[in-house]
Amino acid sequence: MRQRHAVVLGGSMAGLLTARVLTGHFERVTIVERDELAGGWAGDPGADPREREVRRGVPQGRHAHGLLAAGLHVIEELFPGAAEELVAAGVPAGDVLGNVRFCVNGYRLKQVPSGMAALSFSRPYLEAYVRAKVFALPGVTVRGGHDIVGVVVDAARARVTGARVQARDGAPETLAADLVVDATGRGSRAPRWLAELGFAPPQEERLHVDLAYVSRHYEVDPALLEGDIAMIIGPSAAAPRGGAVMLQEGGRAVVTLFGILGDHAPLDDAGYRAYAKRLPLPYVSDIIEASTPLDDAVKLRYPASTRLRYDRLRRFPKGFVVVGDAMCSFNPMYGQGMSVAGVEALRLGDLLCEGGDFDALRFFRAVRPVIDIPWQIATGGDAALPGVDGPRDARTRMVNRYLNRLYATAARDEVVSLAFNRVTNLLDPPAALLRPAIAMRVLVRRGTKTVHEL
Repeated sequence: MRQRHAVVLGGSMAGLLTARVLTGHFERVTIVERDELAGGWAGDPGADPREREVRRGVPQGRHAHGLLAAGLHVIEELFPGAAEELVAAGVPAGDVLGNVRFCVNGYRLKQVPSGMAALSFSRPYLEAYVRAKVFALPGVTVRGGHDIVGVVVDAARARVTGARVQARDGAPETLAADLVVDATGRGSRAPRWLAELGFAPPQEERLHVDLAYVSRHYEVDPALLEGDIAMIIGPSAAAPRGGAVMLQEGGRAVVTLFGILGDHAPLDDAGYRAYAKRLPLPYVSDIIEASTPLDDAVKLRYPASTRLRYDRLRRFPKGFVVVGDAMCSFNPMYGQGMSVAGVEALRLGDLLCEGGDFDALRFFRAVRPVIDIPWQIATGGDAALPGVDGPRDARTRMVNRYLNRLYATAARDEVVSLAFNRVTNLLDPPAALLRPAIAMRVLVRRGTKTVHEL
């Protein structure tokens, strides 16, 4: 039985994908967003060119973004034919391993066809595409340019019955709802709201990385990438910095340089180029030196990966749920955020299909494994870098030694490279890398080349 009304707080990717799922269970879905939101898509003829612009609420939109294979599966499930439509509109496409050059801890992983598609796009372009699809659905209403004042509860303070919102030039108003979804991202005020209602707020897990992204757009000859649509150099134990080149729609590319613990790229042209030259491998610097910059460098700082453990709460108000970065925000170097939010949206739909009174605690526990895997990948990778205040016990040291051997093996062994790629794309659990068929290849190395020989 379809319920009447759901309100989604936040109109970014997590909010949009959740709203798309909710349209199958509610007669009306209202999206509330601080930024003004248009419904067009830059890939449509005659679309407003502002659809390519970065929204104030998504400053990371200026930087490199990726959609993992698991995330692309979600997009295709929610919007059948999306990949084909995006490619037809000019989004570069290829194989997620065969056409993406991935370097980790100083090793360039062996590239082979994986059978998994990959798209390379700007964040504003993908978000505008999804937004246009969602806004066109029956029953969807958009409240752009509205601040979120708070949630409304019943007399017993046990159920959220709506949200208080306010237009910039108007008075506060209440949107009554059967379900309110907090998709407001890292700035979520849900923990404070819970405390004000007499509920225990979630515990926070936090790993400080002091990451900075510094990005520029370039006019790049695609031939320089030798058939790849993206190249990514991750930080290594010897150099806590990395970079990425990603082809985008419109015939341009974004180049993002990133470093942790204060090792941040300069904004000036000479400093930017010099920083790129000191990456563990030369590929990104080579592209920069052979290409024409289209704009000035911009910087985004990311202090820490944070996870709010809603899954450990014993009490939670009815009629309310938290999704996306408002629940867990990952180090963006790993490109997991949009994909995890999409999988969460599908799990939310699964629980709503069961009918009855929606229980957010069941949802939080259902998505715990969805978050556990990317959280383990991101925090484990960061904790292995010198200076990051992560676990240093014997088990962690053993895992890190094994992974370094795995990276070295994956530089020459397509089976290991593909297995690692499936884990990082959230298709297989990390335990897949310990299966006997993989472990034997990792532990019995034959003539592995060092980074200097690649």
